[in-house]
Amino acid sequence: MTDFVEMPREKLCKRGASALSDIELLQAVIGSGGKGNDFKQIAKNLNSKITKTGAENLTLDDVKSIKGIGDAKSTIVFAALEFWRRKFTKQSAPLIDSPEKAAAQLHQISNKKQEYFVLLTLDGARRLINNRVVTIGTLMSSLVHPREIFALAIEDRAASIIIAHNHPSGLLEVSQQDREVTRRIRKAGDIIGIRLDDHIIVSGDEFISAY
Repeated sequence: MTDFVEMPREKLCKRGASALSDIELLQAVIGSGGKGNDFKQIAKNLNSKITKTGAENLTLDDVKSIKGIGDAKSTIVFAALEFWRRKFTKQSAPLIDSPEKAAAQLHQISNKKQEYFVLLTLDGARRLINNRVVTIGTLMSSLVHPREIFALAIEDRAASIIIAHNHPSGLLEVSQQDREVTRRIRKAGDIIGIRLDDHIIVSGDEFISAY
C-alpha cells in the first residue's frame, strides 16, 4: 500500500504556510505542470532561478524561461511575486504619488542659474527608480527630445515618468513652450506605453504643474 503524500496546497490548508518548504510553496503557486512536465521539478528550477537572479531582480521573461511554465502560469507566478515585493518588503524608494512629492525630489535644480531638465522614472507602484538630469540649457531655455527621455525610461523599465525643469528667471508661469514639451512627451509616451504622470516646473521653494 502506497503511503499518502499530502500535496502542497492540501498541506498549506491543513497545517499552515509555515509547514511548507520553499519548494512546496512554489509548487502551491504553480499548481500543476504541463504535459510531460513534473511540477515538482518546475518548482525546483524556478527556485534555482530566483536564488541565482535575486527576487528583487527577477523579470517575467526569467519566469517564462523555466521549462513547463507557459504564458498564463508565468503571469500568475510573477504577479504573486510582484505583489509580495510591493507589500511585504521594506521599501527604501520614495513613493511619488503627488506633485508635492515630485517637487520634493527637485531641490538640486530649484535655484540653478541655467535651465535643467530632469526625468523621474517610476515603477508600477509609483516608487522612484531614478532621478536624472537629462539636459542643461542656457539662461533662457533648454531643448529636450522625446527620444532622450524614453531611452532612459526604457533603460529603467519604468511604468511611468515625471518630467521637470526649473525657471531661472524666477517667473513661475507655464509658457507655451512648456505646454508643447508636455504635449510631445505625453504623445510619445502613449505610443510607447510609458505614461507621463506630470510635468513640474520649479523656482526657488515654489512649483507649478504644466501638465
